[in-house]
Amino acid sequence: MQEKTDTRARALLGQLTDMDLRLLRVFRSVADCGGMAAAELELNIGISTVSRHVKDLETRLGLVLCRRGRAGFALTPEGQRVYDETLRLFASVDAFRGSIDDIHDRMGGRLELAVFDKTASNPQARIGEALARFRVQAPDVTLSLHVASINTIERGVIDGRFHLGVIPAHRASRSLAYDTLFDETMLLYCGAQHPLFGAEHRGLTWQKLRVHDFAGLGEHSPNMELSHRHRLPRTATGFDQESIATLILSGRFLGFLPDHYAESFERRGLMRAVAPARFRYACRFVGLARRSPRPSRATLLLQDCLRAAHAQGSPQATAPNPIGAGTALTMRVNSAR
Repeated sequence: MQEKTDTRARALLGQLTDMDLRLLRVFRSVADCGGMAAAELELNIGISTVSRHVKDLETRLGLVLCRRGRAGFALTPEGQRVYDETLRLFASVDAFRGSIDDIHDRMGGRLELAVFDKTASNPQARIGEALARFRVQAPDVTLSLHVASINTIERGVIDGRFHLGVIPAHRASRSLAYDTLFDETMLLYCGAQHPLFGAEHRGLTWQKLRVHDFAGLGEHSPNMELSHRHRLPRTATGFDQESIATLILSGRFLGFLPDHYAESFERRGLMRAVAPARFRYACRFVGLARRSPRPSRATLLLQDCLRAAHAQGSPQATAPNPIGAGTALTMRVNSAR
């Protein structure tokens, strides 16, 4: 125990050097890619070099950051904390770079955009069009597009890891500024093996639905608000639309999905909407950015592009509405860490 304490004492960081930043960038890529073999391609360096850099960082910090072996790759609790702090560090560096670019009246650096999943198939979502507009006006900005959960996106925008987010509106934060973008229709579905798949739905009520198992999102969202309001028994939990769809396809659970996403399952006879005129709700998507510090010119431009792309036929509300009545480009899906 004494040896471990002495090692940590000797390894405390003094001045942060360029080499430290390089090692942290390698570690971030390894964590993002889920292992050193995958990071080898991302970083374009050999796996032995990747491994040595991670080991050097562990020595520099006096911490074991990850476990690697037959069981696979995983961050240690200390490694997770270092990863989170690394994201905050590089977000601050990018913010500094953006401020300097603003002083010189130019746009460059990296812009991080995070969106909730399954927006690409929504005909009302014009995020791709907004990115095309942005690319024309800011060709020197490198875009990173993340797909993440609602809570991850909100936290990421607040702490500066993401510059902009697009999520279903469900609650307002004084730290964030919102722009209404587009709507989405959510319907209740059952799988082909579910008792309701071939049944008559005419007499169904919210109360009668409670005898069936329900799969819902496990985070604050319009989905969770509605299931609580109607006291639907959530016996399975998902954290994105893909997981809810998988639970529905099992034939054991009911669940809400975007109609545009479920359409392909319906065509193949794998799902059926349950009384769609009755069991439905409108989900409003908003763009969000930090109020303070003031966003960079690139962030403000992408906000303008999102507004312009969704202006035609878009909803008029300007604040979150929880539930209705009835450019190099990198894309990453963020898994729960």
